[in-house]
Amino acid sequence: MPRHTKIISTLGPASSDRGTISELIEAGTNVIRLNFSHGTHEDHR
Repeated sequence: MPRHTKIISTLGPASSDRGTISELIEAGTNVIRLNFSHGTHEDHR
């Protein structure tokens, strides 16, 4: 049976390292949203 529920995760300063992103994907994340509300321009490069 196909899964109809989608999981949307938001990446920000606390979740921007590769290990955390991998964990989110392994946990079933379908879509990743980027949060640019925090940090500086250099942080987001």
